[in-house]
Amino acid sequence: MIRLSVNDTVVVDPGQDVLLTCEVTAGFPLPTVTWSRYPGPLPLSAQVRGPTLILRAVTPSDAGFYNCTAVNNVGNPARKNVNLVVRTMSNLTFQITPDSNKDSETIQMGRDLKLSCHVDATPQDKVNYTWYKNGAPVFNTDSLILLRSDPDMAPGTSSLEIVDMKFRDLATYSCVANFPGSRVPELRVDVNISQNSVSPPMLSVPPGGQVVSVREGGNADLVCLVVDGKPRPPILWLRADKELLMPSGKTMVETPDGRLRLKNVSRDMMGMYRCQTAPYNGLNIKRREAQVTLNVQYPPIMDPVFQDVRSRNYQMVTLRCTVLRSNPPRLTDIRWFRNGDFIRMPMPELKETPELKFKLEPTNNGTYECRVSNSAGTSTCTFNVSAQPYNAEFYFDTPNPVRILKGNNYSYNLQWTQKDPEATDKIIGYWINVRKNKQNLLSKQIDLKGKEPEKGVLLSYTITDLRIPLSYEVRLAPVTTYSTGEYISRIIQYSEPYTYPRPSDHVCGFEDERICGFTQDRSDVFDWTRQNHLTQNPKRSANTGPETDRSGTKEGYYMYIEASRPRVQGDKARLLSPLFNVTSVRGPKGSGRAPYCVSFYYHMKGKHIGILNVLLRVRSIASVDTVVWTKSGHQGPDWKKAFFDISPSGPFQIVFEGIRGPSFEGDIAVDDVSITLGKCKQENTVASAVLIGGSHSLPLASWLTFGLSCFLSLLYR
Repeated sequence: MIRLSVNDTVVVDPGQDVLLTCEVTAGFPLPTVTWSRYPGPLPLSAQVRGPTLILRAVTPSDAGFYNCTAVNNVGNPARKNVNLVVRTMSNLTFQITPDSNKDSETIQMGRDLKLSCHVDATPQDKVNYTWYKNGAPVFNTDSLILLRSDPDMAPGTSSLEIVDMKFRDLATYSCVANFPGSRVPELRVDVNISQNSVSPPMLSVPPGGQVVSVREGGNADLVCLVVDGKPRPPILWLRADKELLMPSGKTMVETPDGRLRLKNVSRDMMGMYRCQTAPYNGLNIKRREAQVTLNVQYPPIMDPVFQDVRSRNYQMVTLRCTVLRSNPPRLTDIRWFRNGDFIRMPMPELKETPELKFKLEPTNNGTYECRVSNSAGTSTCTFNVSAQPYNAEFYFDTPNPVRILKGNNYSYNLQWTQKDPEATDKIIGYWINVRKNKQNLLSKQIDLKGKEPEKGVLLSYTITDLRIPLSYEVRLAPVTTYSTGEYISRIIQYSEPYTYPRPSDHVCGFEDERICGFTQDRSDVFDWTRQNHLTQNPKRSANTGPETDRSGTKEGYYMYIEASRPRVQGDKARLLSPLFNVTSVRGPKGSGRAPYCVSFYYHMKGKHIGILNVLLRVRSIASVDTVVWTKSGHQGPDWKKAFFDISPSGPFQIVFEGIRGPSFEGDIAVDDVSITLGKCKQENTVASAVLIGGSHSLPLASWLTFGLSCFLSLLYR
């Protein structure tokens, strides 16, 4: 237990020293005491001496909650809090309110008048207000009524009401705010009440100031002046569109002289600004308002800012530069340049979409610029125009690219695709360069022998005579009749060749901790866990999920999805099968794709069942996921069989995806999964055929059976 040497709230003057002691009254072993602060860390000047915290010459920035914590690693820590308040006082304002019952805006004899006084202070409720008339203290009378806290004004406002005003009430009134017994200086404001000292203000915008135009990045002054009225109140500025903030980030800005100064103006500041008289330090009457428009001028906004243009030689090329926005909208000049040199041509029409047309030749490749100007500046569209072919793009998912050769050597099957091969001249080959420690080991041109690359189709080249276990840098560039593209580079590394799954070693009941090569999808929300019926959570819901796997056994292991909190509706968990390579077995009628049958049993019982998806993930230029089977909602208390055909065109994986339903009664289970070569045998149900991927197949065994005894359970809590 701990006890503080001070009250829960401590109020002090700026400059005072503060000592806070946290006394330990019980606990064994003796607890260790620490101090902290919220918000923010302890002040830099703070000193901690055992259980005592010392704050020297505190400032308002030192205010906050100070926490004392005692810990001895037995039970819960003991804590005490102290709220340190540092007195502050600033911004004393006054208000003159004519008789509100008469809707008056001037001082008139025989009517009521209210004088109000407010100061921003901490603590606000401890401020004392004293009123004076011509230097003498004011006391409550029938004609002078003091209000310590005026309910019609902001909290912490004191008012003096003058009832049925007489000539004797014309005087100088003073309001003094202070903290009794504090060293914080008092604040004072004087208000002269006479027939000539108080009159309503008039607000005016100087001639020509209704619209202020300025170039982006410059400075601007918006001006609203109080041309008449006593006393003259400050001017408040805000955006005419109430949803927009002032450039300072505030909703409203006060200016003593009515001048709003804006620096480094940007186009998002453009628009209407409203100025209005403040209801304080003057008459508290209907506000006078005016408006000023800020017009920010900026150079044209162009599209595109940069564009890479590729074309065949001796074909026409059209470059277009669109003006999206411009202020002022009138364009003053349009010029075209090639490699920095002005292109002499008839002055183009000053329209919103300048164009340049020309025939591309080996001599006029280069950088073209369209420079468009208005009175605020110049903007540019830049085009890199070339007949150079696009870069090749390496394919990093080649199955088993390494082959072991004699003499401690290996070969590497390098694969790539060509980006937009038809955009430029015909690609006749590729330069390949193999380097080790920046020394060239191979440099040659790969001849395509008249075969043109196709978009999305893999190209291959086998690099031989590589030493185990060294790594190499490979550089590749496309070649046309007129030019060579840019080199791309990658590192190839030696790795032990991978043996793809075979029927003999992939009937999986998840009895082994290695779970047959299955993996968690890193892009999902949560993971699968391995367990069986005997190890499942005894607190699981009784109205959902199977009691056994499909074979009726409780000892077999399965993969399980825990959907209790913090799981929420829509959370996904995915389990990925090993990667299976596909043989280029000719399918029915020469289709080039061999069909495979995927079958499994599912169990979906419960009123909160979510969704079970089966996805086919084909590895090609990029992995493509396609939903090939799906079920949702309650499907009854029994196991049901599902099967369908797939015809993958490349290495593939089967993905089981469970999606949490609206609540906890939504367990989903899957069991007895198999993948076999050939179409599914019809069992009183029409199977669905799924065709995925491109037109080229990669090698795999001619027969694949994947029997998976897995129990995938979704428990929703």
